[in-house]
Amino acid sequence: MKHGKKYVDSAKLVDRAKLYEPSEALDLAVKTKTAKFDETVEVHVRLGVDSRHADQQVRGAVVLPNGTGKTARVVVITKGDKEKAALDAGADFVGAEELVAKIQNENWLDFDVMIASPDMMGLVGRLGKVLGPRGLMPSPKAGTVTPDVAKAVTEAKAGKIEYRLDKTNIIHCPIGKVSFGAEKLGENFDTLLWAIAKAKPAAAKGQYIKSCVVASTMGPGIRVNCNKFSVVKSEEN
Repeated sequence: MKHGKKYVDSAKLVDRAKLYEPSEALDLAVKTKTAKFDETVEVHVRLGVDSRHADQQVRGAVVLPNGTGKTARVVVITKGDKEKAALDAGADFVGAEELVAKIQNENWLDFDVMIASPDMMGLVGRLGKVLGPRGLMPSPKAGTVTPDVAKAVTEAKAGKIEYRLDKTNIIHCPIGKVSFGAEKLGENFDTLLWAIAKAKPAAAKGQYIKSCVVASTMGPGIRVNCNKFSVVKSEEN
């Protein structure tokens, strides 16, 4: 694969054989941006689990202390008093049958997060084939199926992200924008990695966090030393 001159010049700043400490890696991620727009910094974590087994799934959600740099568009599927609560909390779209029909019939997916009250999951379940592959299906583990829809909306708007294992046993997550700077990105990185560490399945054996890479949207990958996340204190579990 051929890369442009800016990418090649940035890649020269990164030692591919080195495992960088998180602060160093994020400082490099900021320095190696190549685009004119405010690039997103992403984390890619390979885990020592097997996603084919139900007891080795890793999925959850966490609120990043500095947000993601993007305001999520939130749709809430609910009825009654919860509709007003969701709107007051800042939801972009609120409804029930009419929104489900819009998604089914018009393939409308103009949102980033779907939240549903538990009594609506029978209705939302019809959308599994549409929402599932896109990672938009509400889930109790991610906090997006909840009776407290207002709180879920507030968290989503504040920078709550979902992490989940893909078929190759890797978690991919954004942790902010290059403009945040290394310090704020570092706070978000630590929050995410500790959450993933605490989510280690009991069935997982051997090394849990196999590798970790950070990179800006158009920048080179930077390998990160994640040893400090391998030991989770018992009181934090």
